[in-house]
Amino acid sequence: MQTGLYIVGTPIGNLGDMSPRAVEILKNVDLIAAEDTRVFGKIATHFNIKTHRVSCHEHNERKVIGDLIEKIQNGAAIAIVTDAGMPGISDPGFRIVRAARESGVPVYVVPGPTAVISALVLSGFPTDRFTFCGFFDEKKLREDNKIRHTIVYYESPNRIMNTIAAMARVMPERQIAIVREITKIHEQAIIGYPADLMNIEAPRGEIVIVVAPAPDHKMSDKEISDIVNDVVANSTKAAATDLAARAGISKKEAYRRLIKKD
Repeated sequence: MQTGLYIVGTPIGNLGDMSPRAVEILKNVDLIAAEDTRVFGKIATHFNIKTHRVSCHEHNERKVIGDLIEKIQNGAAIAIVTDAGMPGISDPGFRIVRAARESGVPVYVVPGPTAVISALVLSGFPTDRFTFCGFFDEKKLREDNKIRHTIVYYESPNRIMNTIAAMARVMPERQIAIVREITKIHEQAIIGYPADLMNIEAPRGEIVIVVAPAPDHKMSDKEISDIVNDVVANSTKAAATDLAARAGISKKEAYRRLIKKD
């Protein structure tokens, strides 16, 4: 094994997606830094990987980085893995990669599955340009809605129905895909406008949300008026912000329409 840091992708559900190269690397490195050693233990048992492993997760990553880099500088080959998918994508990993780059030690990638790309291609939405926003944050939704191309989020099954309702309020004109249990037996993509999905049975399992690009056509006066009627219960400032985000018009135009409504 060449000295260096190996970023190794692991399956996101189906163990059949583990690459032979990933198995070979993990068997031959000197040490594996795993997000959760118990979770990785299942993969290790399945593929007969007996390499010593240490914990490297979001709560201790900053503390262990120095030790890992020092080991590599002294000639070790170390692999980093997360619970599922590629390290560094909404998971620990990028800090140690950055530290390795800054320290001048070699860094190698062993690609594997990632839920972001898998959900994106399963959705059928445009893939030529997209933004991954990590785990969904309702407080940022109006700002995110200014992104006019495809958007991808991770989400918890405990919050998914509230998230769909929030999207119905803020981006009713954009289709969404609720993609769950990717590569597993119950893999499913539920696609529709947020309002149409508000009454579905709450999806379970690991979930990725893909939001289609905003439609090119400008909303008609009647469509905007319908939104005006929906938001007037709020204060004028809040209503104008809501109207501007949902109708794709400026706040100045939103104020004008609200005042005209009064």
